[in-house]
Amino acid sequence: MLVYRSAVIAALGGFLFGFDTAVISGTVKDLKSVFLLNDWWLGFTVASALLGTILGAATVQVPSNRWGRKPTLILMAFLYFLSAVGSACPWNLDPTAMTDWDWYGFLFARFIGGIAVGGASVVSPLYTAEISPAKSRGVLVAITQFNIVFGILMAFFSNYLIASFQLGDLGWRWMFGVEAIPAAAFFFLLFIVPESPRWLIGKGRSEKARPILDALGTDSGNVDEEIGIIEKAIEEERQHGKEKLFCYRYRFPIFLAICMAAFNQLSGINAVLYYAPTMFTIAGAGAALSMFLPVVIGLTNLVFTIAAMYVIDWFGRRKLMFVGSIGYITGLSIVAGAFYVYSPEFNVSVANVAAVTAKETIEKTEKALETVTPETSEFLTVELEAAKQALADAEVQSREANEAFAKIRGRESDGTVPMAGILIVLGGLMLFIASHAFGQGACIWVFIGEIFPNQVRAQGQALGNSVHWILCAVISQLFPPLLALFGPVAIFLGFAGFMVMQLLWVIGIMPETKQIPLEEMQKKLGIKQ
Repeated sequence: MLVYRSAVIAALGGFLFGFDTAVISGTVKDLKSVFLLNDWWLGFTVASALLGTILGAATVQVPSNRWGRKPTLILMAFLYFLSAVGSACPWNLDPTAMTDWDWYGFLFARFIGGIAVGGASVVSPLYTAEISPAKSRGVLVAITQFNIVFGILMAFFSNYLIASFQLGDLGWRWMFGVEAIPAAAFFFLLFIVPESPRWLIGKGRSEKARPILDALGTDSGNVDEEIGIIEKAIEEERQHGKEKLFCYRYRFPIFLAICMAAFNQLSGINAVLYYAPTMFTIAGAGAALSMFLPVVIGLTNLVFTIAAMYVIDWFGRRKLMFVGSIGYITGLSIVAGAFYVYSPEFNVSVANVAAVTAKETIEKTEKALETVTPETSEFLTVELEAAKQALADAEVQSREANEAFAKIRGRESDGTVPMAGILIVLGGLMLFIASHAFGQGACIWVFIGEIFPNQVRAQGQALGNSVHWILCAVISQLFPPLLALFGPVAIFLGFAGFMVMQLLWVIGIMPETKQIPLEEMQKKLGIKQ
């Protein structure tokens, strides 16, 4: 049927959303080395796409309302493709000829990819909701959410697969570049879907919407009746659009939306998704294993997202958030505990890996300096000096880590990490991601959409969206320098502390919104009529 085909194609925007979000996790180490980034600028590089996401989500309504849903999605697909190619090929393909301008080009490519993510996060589910009959709308919109999580899993798997080919300096480029394939497919497939009939009717083009509604199907079975219902709803929305969100009567739903969106990011979910291989490297996993274990995390996320989709209307939002909060706290505490108990082994492993990486960089750079042009020799000289300093720091760190190991364990370190330590970290992160999928991941947008009355619902969802993406960018930016400053134990305990606050919020403040009529919900939240 046309409606299912169109919904699946639109949901590719969600797939690319998830893929683009997680793909950078496999490239963090290479980006830091290639562009000579310290922890602060590494965080900025990772967060650059999120800055575009904030802009895209905030402004996409302009082209969506002016040009239509379909042309806007086509534009997002083009930006996805442009970002994939631009991220993979910033100016110089030769790694020995990189300059600061290559980094600027990379940041720009990631930024426009972020615009596509933000735009698609709004328009893909909007388009699907507008083309779907009410009886199947929930399932069809859920396809987009499923595809986001599936995209994250495929990004992790793609990174692992490319890393296993051992492509050297080209590996990180391929990780970004493969996104061009689904982006191109999304672009061309959009030409065979219809425009949203609701948008057409809103623009006074009901006659053009009529055959599309007939092909998509209607709730009443009568196209003329459906057009009348849509016209009435659009007129009511235009009248409601004059209502202001930020006023005293909406203070409680505004508070709830901000808390829900803030706690979503203060759990550390995006820090884990963006830096998963880094976490496993710190835990002592080898290069191949640190790229494979995020695939397990992504698969766990997918399985529990599907489970949550089935039970959210059965258990209710509050129960899922309660269970998710307990799981968050337990999983994060397990990870922090593992990093604390096995810290002697982890510290030795991290220092050894840093020393080996620095030596490889020195050898590669010295060899490159023999043949490069004068224009790039200055950049490589800086890289060489940075690598030599990194080697010196790693040797000091290794000596101190080995001394600490001998003092704590009463024996000399053999440089290996017990598999038990890595598996405990994996288990804690699996519990963490499952709790997110079952709680916050399933509830956030449903809950925020339910607590606002019709006249300000779009503004309320935009508020939640803004808080969510701004905090996502801030945490992604700060995670690398804070990790280097405080270590993983303090970081994960900090996230767990925020989730204790979320648990108290769920128990004491969060209302249940499952199957509550609008009038009763407004009374429950203290919204005066």
